[in-house]
Amino acid sequence: MRIRTALAATAAAGTLAVLAAAPAQATEYSSALKIKGVQYNAPGTDSNSCTHGNTRNEYLTIKNYSHTATVNLKGYVVRDATSTNKYTFVHNHYLQPGDYVVLRGGHGTESDAKNVAYRQNCNFIWNNDKDTIRLYKPSGAHADTHSYTASHNDRDGNGYITFHG
Repeated sequence: MRIRTALAATAAAGTLAVLAAAPAQATEYSSALKIKGVQYNAPGTDSNSCTHGNTRNEYLTIKNYSHTATVNLKGYVVRDATSTNKYTFVHNHYLQPGDYVVLRGGHGTESDAKNVAYRQNCNFIWNNDKDTIRLYKPSGAHADTHSYTASHNDRDGNGYITFHG
């Protein structure tokens, strides 16, 4: 009886270990993508003009910090503090472990080879004084969020802030 109880307890513990391991993989996947940094204030005089403006120089870098998982960005959403400005990745864009994508303003063609996506919009998305950047998974759950103020977070005044190295 004692041996059977010990085997049942060992089997139950093994089952619990397997069940506990499953969320850890999901947690790694859900936290694999992070906002690496943002060029919230594009160099030059702000202009929303598609032909002569500088919205293409406003960008967000998203990196896959996983050591093992490849992540498809399709369905991920980036939003500002008010959620009036947002971008949804509508195409397959695969980020290998350690890889990144630069989401730029303006018009262009998404490219896995060049690690770039374009918002297809010449309006600025990030405020130059302060804002909040939210990254959502296709399920709608948060993947990463960062708030900034230019005076507090951009010490060198170059319009770029690094969140994750």
